[in-house]
Amino acid sequence: MKKIISTLIVMLFCMAGLLAQTDSAISESETITEGKIPTDPNVKVGKLSNGLTYYLRNNGKPEDKVELRLVVNAGSIMESDRQLGLAHFMEHMNFNGTKNFKKNDLVDYLQSIGVKFGADLNAYTSFDETVYILPIPSDDPEKLEKGFQILEDWAHNTTLSEEAIDGERGVVLEELRLRLGADERMQKVYLPKMMYGSRYADRLPIGTKENLENFSYDDVRHYYKTWYRPDLMAVVAVGDLDIETMEKKIQEHFSGIKKSDNPKKRESYELPNHEETLIAIASDKEAAFSQVQVMYKDHFEAPTLTTIGDYRDRLVKNLFSTLINNRLDELRNSANPPFVFGFSSYGGTFARTKNAYQSFAMTSPEGQLNGLKAILEENERVKRFGFQEAEFERAKKSLLAQLEKQYNDRDKLESERIVGEYINNYLENAPIPGIEWEFDMTKQLLPDIKLKEISDLINAFLHDDNRVIVITGPEKEGLTQVTEEQVRELLEKLETSEIAKYEDEAVRSELLETLPEPGSITDKPTNETLGTTTLILSNGATVTYKKTDFKNDEVLFKAFSPGGTSLYSDEELKATTFANNGLAEAGIGGLSLTDMNKFLSGKIVMVNPSIRGFSENFSGSAAPKDLETLFQMIHLYFTALNKDKEAFNSFITKQKSFLGNLMANPQFYFQDQLGKIRNEGNPRYTGFPTIEKMDASDYDLAYAKYQERFADAGDFHYYLVGNLDEEKVAEYAEKYLASLPGKQSNEKYIPTKFRSKDEYQKHVIKRGEDPKSNVSITWIEEMPYDSKTEMAIAALGEVLSIKLIEKLREEEGGVYGVGARGSLSKISYSSMTFSINFPCGPENVDKLVAAALAEVEKIKNEGVTPEDMTKVKETYLVKYKEDLKTNKFWIDNLLEADQEDKDANAILNFVEKLADLKAEDLQEVAKKYLDEKYFLGILMPETE
Repeated sequence: MKKIISTLIVMLFCMAGLLAQTDSAISESETITEGKIPTDPNVKVGKLSNGLTYYLRNNGKPEDKVELRLVVNAGSIMESDRQLGLAHFMEHMNFNGTKNFKKNDLVDYLQSIGVKFGADLNAYTSFDETVYILPIPSDDPEKLEKGFQILEDWAHNTTLSEEAIDGERGVVLEELRLRLGADERMQKVYLPKMMYGSRYADRLPIGTKENLENFSYDDVRHYYKTWYRPDLMAVVAVGDLDIETMEKKIQEHFSGIKKSDNPKKRESYELPNHEETLIAIASDKEAAFSQVQVMYKDHFEAPTLTTIGDYRDRLVKNLFSTLINNRLDELRNSANPPFVFGFSSYGGTFARTKNAYQSFAMTSPEGQLNGLKAILEENERVKRFGFQEAEFERAKKSLLAQLEKQYNDRDKLESERIVGEYINNYLENAPIPGIEWEFDMTKQLLPDIKLKEISDLINAFLHDDNRVIVITGPEKEGLTQVTEEQVRELLEKLETSEIAKYEDEAVRSELLETLPEPGSITDKPTNETLGTTTLILSNGATVTYKKTDFKNDEVLFKAFSPGGTSLYSDEELKATTFANNGLAEAGIGGLSLTDMNKFLSGKIVMVNPSIRGFSENFSGSAAPKDLETLFQMIHLYFTALNKDKEAFNSFITKQKSFLGNLMANPQFYFQDQLGKIRNEGNPRYTGFPTIEKMDASDYDLAYAKYQERFADAGDFHYYLVGNLDEEKVAEYAEKYLASLPGKQSNEKYIPTKFRSKDEYQKHVIKRGEDPKSNVSITWIEEMPYDSKTEMAIAALGEVLSIKLIEKLREEEGGVYGVGARGSLSKISYSSMTFSINFPCGPENVDKLVAAALAEVEKIKNEGVTPEDMTKVKETYLVKYKEDLKTNKFWIDNLLEADQEDKDANAILNFVEKLADLKAEDLQEVAKKYLDEKYFLGILMPETE
């Protein structure tokens, strides 16, 4: 089961702390702020007599599906010393036998109705909660009933048999094994200081190996009985189903759960204050990345948002975050960037009861102190000089643009994206007013928010006490570790150091200073079957678009032209491969990356050019209102990509910082070595990026080759899918695309000449000190392309994944996760790739490899069971039905059909093709291609 524990990235969006307002003047806006934040009228919130809370909402996207969640307000923080890891273990046990579903029956049934284990059916355990995730069909009464029955069983009908408990120990221990490594070892150093004096420091949800191996059956049963009770539970149901039916189901299934006679108090554990600054410095020889973090914990408990004034305070803090992070982005894109990535935010911590202002940066191994200095100085700069008006205006535009997009798409939001806010409302009293109210209230409140009150927040955020500084990174020869003395010296010097005021440079108001001479549309064929229109442009280019109503505020864009780096010489390829991603760092049309970010404030638009192995490409997206800007950016990427060696060097510096110790991580090293072995003798293999390869990158050559690859705009096929104004598409296509040079080059890519060895190979790679291994089994076969074979290969991967989970995880208890995947591609030559991958203990490698291959042989000899074919077909049908209503599905498949010369109309023939797919087709593919000539790669620890 996946884990969701608060992370630094999540903190960006958890702006829940509040400051008291001090202005005593009574204004109209202050009268507004005295009101209460309402509850969205679209959601029904209720409570049963036994204390269980429920949230219900009718939502039609996707059709015929309802998202169910069982939320338990108890996690690892509630465990006794004898129960370490058992909150998470209990989560596992709910999939291993209940009153109405015997062991494995639950997963088996859900797979049969198209609910995929792991991808759809899932759960997570955190410090403070456990949440179960179950999407089910809503158009079938029987399936709907069983879905609610499963949720009820999780709540109070888990059997917890001794056999099932012992069988799951191995799976959870394998999950724990996955977590072993540098990050886990360093966390043991810094977590006790980050969560100083609190229970959170020693209640990680995964628990301990010792306890997972030795806990008694009664220990886990006691946890279940104590904390799985209705007054600590909520059921969330959001989907394509009327509220009355959902409410009736909840009453039928959950009203009968009895209250506890003597319920144990659900404690709220504090994060105590401390007077000093705590510093944690942790290093590890296997650490791949270097990071620094400063955490200023509040002195007071995290309050809840209840009034409009509270909401206004959150807006102020959101604006602060946008402003400070815009400055950090500018630093990141500077000539000598002090970090690879950096951000600051005010929000939650691991503890519900405490918020904090935090600044974070990822640095080079040698640049930790410099990165720490940079984020501290930016905070100090704000403290001394505040923000500026132009910055403030851009931040407001950006905030409103994002809210407007959410508002415009309010009736097209997927149910799985809605349930989270109701979960947070139950667990943390987070407000749920709905996007209509938020958008309207934000527009009312923004004009009255002053720049000074945003700037002044920093005075409350920064303090010497309750502060924690965490530094983590590699440990290797020649690298001098940062010391606590150096950190404290830096903190002292900061108070008296000279810091310049931030200078905000204005940017021009127009992206294109000179409009191009328009071209024309010479033809406009349509495909009635697919609902697409193609514009043939005067320069030879084609624009295919499909107008949809799947989202109100979304247009997706892609484009390609055949060729790519396949047309480079071997020497050119190696000199430019790792430079290509840095070309766009220079900006376009004379605007730097920082200038572009400023110009695009308030716009929802992005365009990214790229050069791949067999094509040059564009990808992007825009809100309909910003579609012209998207076309303008495409035009400039063809005609006016800046050449800026300083910007490129900044990119190289960041890449080298990121890559500085990458190969110390055993998993990265394993993949790198396998790639080298498979490509032995391949003159065009470039492999993983390294510092040496980045240093050898030839910017001038890469830029020249970019100009060459994008010289013929008439060789491109552009795709647009979304809420399009067709007249605007035609207008912009003529103005910004047809005006580009078309040379009728009609280039084709050059197919790869290299072929992997068609023979059995076994390679054992030794790396790492932890008792953990990884297995990769791969078949690569050159073969003719056939769409039916392509489907059979992919379906075989799905079936084999089911069998491997049953055998290696459920029966052997030897893995946490295992999967198989098969694909057939026409680029650059028609070939199949089929793989099996899983992590495990070193002592189990041979046994599990044999077991995995035995499952392959079983399919070859005995075929695929009707039950497994039903599972895979149903999963495919459910996904296809949903995919048909997404812009991403259409743009990906339209482009792929063109790029791989497939029949685009086949997009709509999937159901018929799937119906024709037989178990014998999968068996034939297995027999024909999964032979003894496979590549076996095994990662083993160095001690083995």
